[in-house]
Amino acid sequence: MREIITQTWAWWFSGAMIASIMFFLLYFGQSFGFSSNLRTICAAAGLGKKTKFFDFNWKAQTWNIVFLIGSIIGGYIASQFLSSGQPVEISAATINDLSKMGIAAPASLQPQELFGWDAVFSLKGFLILAFGGLMVGFGSRYAGGCTSGHAISGLSNLQLPSLIAVIGFFIGGLAMTYLIMPLIF
Repeated sequence: MREIITQTWAWWFSGAMIASIMFFLLYFGQSFGFSSNLRTICAAAGLGKKTKFFDFNWKAQTWNIVFLIGSIIGGYIASQFLSSGQPVEISAATINDLSKMGIAAPASLQPQELFGWDAVFSLKGFLILAFGGLMVGFGSRYAGGCTSGHAISGLSNLQLPSLIAVIGFFIGGLAMTYLIMPLIF
């Protein structure tokens, strides 16, 4: 059984699981998105008394907090007990492009030059992560949701704002990959 769980699964299995969860959420009148958890946590902590944005019935979103906690626990279990220990398989072209920027092929999930502790505690790495976090936070608030909320929940509900947001996410990702990252590294 462990061999089945630790091997790489087909892309369509994840798609089928996401679709099943979306049908379940739609049936119960809920929508999915991780950035809403931050708002729910802030509301539960009492920030609704100081800021109108956090003044809502956060108890109706308890299921989303449970989903967040389950995702964290599930990620930990998968990485600690169900991982094969093999590095992520990426294409030779990607490895070649990364090596041109001085980034080695990942030995685990992510390249150490970008996400290792040495990179995080360097001035350059800290500034990249801080600016990236600021942009993601601003973008999530400005777009009214995060990538998972818009791309999974919004598109499945055929919402035009989600389509526009997802197109913007892809444009931003392409700009980062082909314009900004080569300048930084």
